[in-house]
Parts: sequence; C-alpha cells; structure tokens
Amino acid sequence: MREILVISGKGGTGKTSLTAAFAHLAAGAVICDLDVDAPDLHLLLQPRHKQIHDFYAGFEARIQPHKCDACNTCALMCRFDAVESGTPKPRINPLKCEGCKVCVEFCPTDAISFTPRHCGTWYISHTRMGPMAHAQLFPAQENSGRLVALLRQQAKNLAQEHGIQLILSDGPPGIGCPVISSLSGVHLAVVVTEPTPSGMHDMERVTDLCDHFQVPVAVIVNKCDLNPEIAEKIEIHCLHQGYTVIGRLPHDPDFVHAMVQGQAITEFSSGDTARQLKDAWESILAVVKLPDPGYKHRAADGETLQTRKAEESHKPQTINHKP
Repeated sequence: MREILVISGKGGTGKTSLTAAFAHLAAGAVICDLDVDAPDLHLLLQPRHKQIHDFYAGFEARIQPHKCDACNTCALMCRFDAVESGTPKPRINPLKCEGCKVCVEFCPTDAISFTPRHCGTWYISHTRMGPMAHAQLFPAQENSGRLVALLRQQAKNLAQEHGIQLILSDGPPGIGCPVISSLSGVHLAVVVTEPTPSGMHDMERVTDLCDHFQVPVAVIVNKCDLNPEIAEKIEIHCLHQGYTVIGRLPHDPDFVHAMVQGQAITEFSSGDTARQLKDAWESILAVVKLPDPGYKHRAADGETLQTRKAEESHKPQTINHKP
C-alpha cells in the first residue's frame, strides 16, 4: 500500500484542484481530505455519505445550576476568564474554556461537570472516483492533528477492505500540527507551489518539514507563467535540494470552468494542462513504485478498471526470492 500526500506551504496554490485531477487519473484510489479545518475536496467529488460519526476531543466544563450556590470560586480560579458571573448563577463561555479542569477541582459543591467536547464530524463516503474519508471541524475547535490521524487510519481500513493499493490525500496548508500528522509515514509528498515570493518561501518551509520526516518530495509549480523569474528560482532551488520537479503548469482558466461544473480538470478538458497532469501523475507513480492499475486516461477503447484487473489476474506472475 502506498500513501501520496498533496500539500502546499500556503493556501491558494491549487492543491485541491490537482488532488481531484490525480484522483480522476488514479481510477479507484482511496481518497482522503485531510484539510479538516477548511475542507473543499467534497465540492468537486460530491461524496455520498455512507457513515457519519461525531468527533470528540478534549473536555469542556459545564455548570449545573441546581447544584451551584453562586460562590464564584470558579470565576476566581479560571485563568482564561471563561466563567461569566451571572444572575442568579455563573455560566461558562464554551469559546473561552480551555478544558483545564481547575474549576471542576475547586468547586466546593461539585456543581461542574467535565464532559468530552464535540469538535466536529467525520465521514466515510462514496464518490465517482473511489471511496473517501473526510471530516469537518467546527469553527475554532482544536485537535485537528488527532482528527487527521483518525482519517488516515480510516483510509487504510478502506484500502484493505476494497483491496486498493493507493491512498491519495489532500493535505492541509502550512506547516502546523495537522500537516505534521498528515505527513509522517507517507511515501511521497507532492508539494504544490506558485511563482510568488510567499509561494517560494512557504514551499521551502514545508519541504524542510518533509526532510525532517525523511519523506521524498516532488514539486509542481502551478501558474508558472505568471512570474517566470521566480519560477526559475524555484526550479533551481529544487535542483540544489534534490527535489524532483514533476510539473510546470500554466495559468489555465479551465481550472475555474471545471470547478464551476463540479469536475476535475482532467474530466473537463483534454487540453495541454490535462496532458501535463497525466505526465505528472505517471512520474508520481514511478517515484512511489506503484504499478499501473489501468487508469481511465489509458482506456482508449472503453476498457474499465475492472476489465484491466481481470485480464492481469490471468497473467503469469514472477516472484523474485531474495537469496
């Protein structure tokens, strides 16, 4: 089983659009949207939910009015100003509560409950491009790294259940906790950047993170024709660092047109950009050493993935034994 993660050092580089195109070319990979704070891959893949689960992380304190004697000890002890004095009883502002439990420990009447915090929802879904694991954190909620780890495990379970050898993930932007949780242990990080000063700077930060976790890096320069000078600097930097540049994509309005139609660009168009993405995808597969599973763009005469697999199952297999 191979895991490919598409990331970027900053938002807005086209990461999700490229992930959707790769999911289309993969023709049956397990798809995972790990940008749990602001997911948008579902806008292109229109998943149909098969399972819906609540996500709980951390704890939150709640005052039980029938037990509270309004002594305000909780308000005095709270360092986050989460306890608001009220008439007749105080209340806890859930947006300020950090779940430190000090109010629970010092309440003389045991009037404060301490329950798991409902932080979001995660899904197992079906899409036209394969099974999908994805989630949505509620605004301002935490533990995105834990939710990312949960989704990755669910994606592995789906791959084993369906006999799929590839997991393709759309990662979060930046270099924070959810990115670290997404990155550790994957077989290839595809870093999408753009030829701007901030694009190059943030690409360097996220590739440094990949180096720290010893994850191979492949780079795609999106909208490379907007600033050829910086695009060249990015390629020179990648050459010096040993990163493979597998794609140089022009600014193409077809990305927007495809998005409006709810499609990947490789579904919407067969132009130069779509062909370059096919070449980039073949380069990705070569890096992770995954055999060609019969992609849709290779099925010139209506051949399906199932047909290709059925034919390959009858071919003799050569097993190489180590001495």
